[in-house]
Amino acid sequence: MSVRVLATLGLVALVVLVGLASVTFGVLDVSWDDLVAGIGGGQETTAQAAVLKRMPRTVLGLVIGAALGVSGAVMQGVTRNPLADPEILGVNSGASLAVVIGMVFLGLSSQVGYIWVAMVGAAIAAVFVYVVGSLGRGGATPLKLALAGAATSVALGAIVSAILLPRAQDMQSFRFWQIGGVGGGSWGTIGLVLPFLAAGMLLSLASARALNSLALGDELAAGLGENVMRARLLAAVGGVVLCGAATAVAGPIGFVGLVVPHVVRLLAGVDHRWLIPLSALAGAALLTAADVVGRLVGGTEEIQAGIITAILGAPFFIWIVRRQKVRDL
Repeated sequence: MSVRVLATLGLVALVVLVGLASVTFGVLDVSWDDLVAGIGGGQETTAQAAVLKRMPRTVLGLVIGAALGVSGAVMQGVTRNPLADPEILGVNSGASLAVVIGMVFLGLSSQVGYIWVAMVGAAIAAVFVYVVGSLGRGGATPLKLALAGAATSVALGAIVSAILLPRAQDMQSFRFWQIGGVGGGSWGTIGLVLPFLAAGMLLSLASARALNSLALGDELAAGLGENVMRARLLAAVGGVVLCGAATAVAGPIGFVGLVVPHVVRLLAGVDHRWLIPLSALAGAALLTAADVVGRLVGGTEEIQAGIITAILGAPFFIWIVRRQKVRDL
């Protein structure tokens, strides 16, 4: 049995385990009998009702984590930048600013509206960061893209603060969303965001072979018959849709898209035909596990999953930066 098949089976098992942990652990722990009965729809006890209540939160964590993991893998492939991540490249900040503008100035209150404006904001931020990072000698190097993304994130964050500070009511509702988490998950929310995530996932999967060609360099990819501009555009659209839709629903959760692709490459190599689906599994497991940890260590006051992923991801980011071969993938 190949290493990739073993990695796939291991990640599937991990997703199942963290999913079960998510519906089991919390303020009220659930026994095995109540867990089975609750998953089957039983509501005879408080524990069974708790399982039913946690199920949409668990499913939302799995799909948002999968979306962020794939978005990071695609962005790293498109830019050939091992530091690429929706948070680091400013894409999350673009989505956040768009949501704030929609909330305050356009009067948006529906999650569908948030999803659309978040995707537009994420796309504008991604294009801006890539253009700025491409200026000067050497083109879009990993360091220049990371610096452009960091500067963009700070600038957009300042604009968000300037808009919200005079508006206490809007700031209160935005504050919890900005941290990032899946605590407000519901079946209605999942139903709204799932078509957008499915579209982004299909685009990303369809771009896997092209991303393999782009990893060889633009000139060699073109020599192999690949339309470089079209391939990069389609893959980027898939990554931005995934990031924008996930951010609109769960807030700007960072570092999932950075950590997951690197871990998957260690397990299954650099072939995007394996990297993208395995990043979906690993991302789902990571975000759901972070949500469970936040519930357990926070006691009666939960710690949002976005804080847990930041605590885990920041040292990982420093490790990547310190690696000698960080110029390209």
